[in-house]
This record gives sequence, structure tokens and C-alpha cells, in this order.
Amino acid sequence: MELREIKALLALMRDFGLSELEIEDKKGKVRLVRAADSAGEHQAANSGPPARASARAAAKAAVGLGGPVSNARPAAAPELAPGHRYVQSPMVGTFYRASSPDSDPFVEEGDSVRKGQALCIIEAMKMMNEIEAEIGGKLTKILCDNGQPVEYGQPLMIIEAG
Repeated sequence: MELREIKALLALMRDFGLSELEIEDKKGKVRLVRAADSAGEHQAANSGPPARASARAAAKAAVGLGGPVSNARPAAAPELAPGHRYVQSPMVGTFYRASSPDSDPFVEEGDSVRKGQALCIIEAMKMMNEIEAEIGGKLTKILCDNGQPVEYGQPLMIIEAG
């Protein structure tokens, strides 16, 4: 498959919001996968082992490692007072305070939380992952806005152990 054909396929994937596309023709079989990683990098894989690296390199060159990458940087985390702990994001994704747009948030600042209680959701690759409290105590600060992209290890909330 030629570079211009791969570019066209990647453009179609982007335009239609596809995360995966597999095409087979006389020349061979190509499987393109748009990875949902923090760099917004698109990856391609060819089914034939010898051509796998060249297809991946061609796909990276075709999109120039571009794609929709947010320029927003996570804000610097505030200093912790004694007895306070961060609730950190265990993955890259999108932070949500409630299970759906019309639901009440899981927690509000000032709420008492118990160990294992759901605090928020991180959406990653169309999967909703509930983030639970590792300790019990009082939720003193929510550091992220609803719908904000978050990175691995980014502080989401602060809990005062109690």
C-alpha cells in the first residue's frame, strides 16, 4: 500500500471518528489503529510481519505524529498540608464528577468519604472507570474541572485523612 493511500485512509478514520480500520485487497491486508494515548499519536500495523514496521512508519509520517493534541497542561498541584493526601489519576483520560451529565456529582468539597467510595470517573478509550477513595476522611479540594483531560498520576482531589 502506498503512502498516499494510507494518508487517505487515516483521513477517513479521523473524519468518521473510527479508532480501527482493516482493509484487504490484491496487494495485501492493512490494519490501522488510532491509539488513544497522551501524545495523540496514530499508529498503523500491517498484518505481514516484514512490512509491519514500514506500515507503522508510513502512518506516523502520514499524520506527522499530529492529531488533536490539547495544549492544556495540568495545573501545578497545591502543596499538601499534614494529614492530607492526593487522589491521583491512575490513567490518561477525561475526568467526570458524575456518572452522567444529568446526575449529581459523586462528591462535593467538604464531604466525608469512606475508603472504597466512588469519587469520580475517568473515561479512557470509551470505558468509564470509577475512581475510589484509598482512604477515609474529608474531601477538602477538587482539583479538576468536569470534562477536563487528565494525565497519569495527575492529582484529582485532596482528602484529609481522618
